[in-house]
Amino acid sequence: MAKRDFYEILGVPKNATEEDIKKAYRKLAMKHHPDRNQGDDAKKSEEKFKEAKEAYEMLSDAQKRAAYDQYGHAGVDPNMGGFRGAPGQEGFGGFAEAFGDIFGDIFGGAAGGARRGGGGQQVYRGSDLSYALEITLEEAAHGKDTQIRIPSWDNCETCKGSGAKPGTSAKTCPQCNGNGTVHLRQGFFSIQQTCPQCRGTGKIIPDPCVTCHGAAKVKKQKTLEVKIPAGINEGMRIRSAGNGEPGSNGGPPGDLYIEIRVAQHNIFERDGDDLHCTVPVGLTTVALGGSIEVPTLAGKVEIELPEGTQHGKTFRLRGKGIKGLRSSYPGDLYCHVSVETPIKLTEQQKKLLRELDESLKKGGERHSPDAKSWTDRVKDLFK
Repeated sequence: MAKRDFYEILGVPKNATEEDIKKAYRKLAMKHHPDRNQGDDAKKSEEKFKEAKEAYEMLSDAQKRAAYDQYGHAGVDPNMGGFRGAPGQEGFGGFAEAFGDIFGDIFGGAAGGARRGGGGQQVYRGSDLSYALEITLEEAAHGKDTQIRIPSWDNCETCKGSGAKPGTSAKTCPQCNGNGTVHLRQGFFSIQQTCPQCRGTGKIIPDPCVTCHGAAKVKKQKTLEVKIPAGINEGMRIRSAGNGEPGSNGGPPGDLYIEIRVAQHNIFERDGDDLHCTVPVGLTTVALGGSIEVPTLAGKVEIELPEGTQHGKTFRLRGKGIKGLRSSYPGDLYCHVSVETPIKLTEQQKKLLRELDESLKKGGERHSPDAKSWTDRVKDLFK
């Protein structure tokens, strides 16, 4: 029976972050753990638990995930040559290159991120790049169109992209005759390797260009338009296809991954789609009750404090949080009351507070029920 796709098993997209994968696995593990499922469904739950465990083990490992993304289940199947590293190193990439003559038709010369170009040269895909972009909480909530500056590679104007000094040209590599690979015989096997002299290009440049030093390209900067979707969160990535490093010998470029960093906010803390804030309130306001203003990402709103509101009381404002990328509705805003003790009192104010304190003490526990309860618990402790 064919194995299910690992991403499908965990219910995450292929561009899911490590944290998304971990959360998805924990959820499934809790749901299908054998200790939590008995009776008729025990066997089915156990199978699903093992399936989720295997998917997590593969996708949580960066190298195994890279191999799986490129070759599917075959890339991480130990019975198919064994996974030893990222594509282009050991594992499938090294196996296909070492035995290219025998298995070249099967692998198409494309293992390890390389394929055959014109003239038999090895063609390599460019590496992916990562760019950390810091945004504000408001920008994360509402989305934003912005620009970033990233490195790019353009054809060298001095040599017109040839890599050779003007007036000269590249020569066919004498060691591989322009194929980019050489073959070595070891017993019954013909081992194919990248040509050590031209490094797979099939060409050598006797007189390199003084501007690009034979690379044929020069590094520059380019401006890239980036659309940040509303609801994005810390650690999420935006993929910009084809804006990574250029490939070798005509290979495709890599991708650019823009990693989102959300700057710390001076009022709000984000928890998923919910927001939290601490609201300082004066002593008289919490005692007598009244209306106070609290901030939201959409402006100020008023909430009513009942008489006798205590420190730490939380008020929930529905729908005043953030609407996440995968959410149907916005989260909530939780306002936590922090009773502010007055400072730098005048003598008159101190006198009034002492009179108030005496009056409250005469009223007994009806003014301070929590204090009375706490005092009783302390007495019980030392009995």
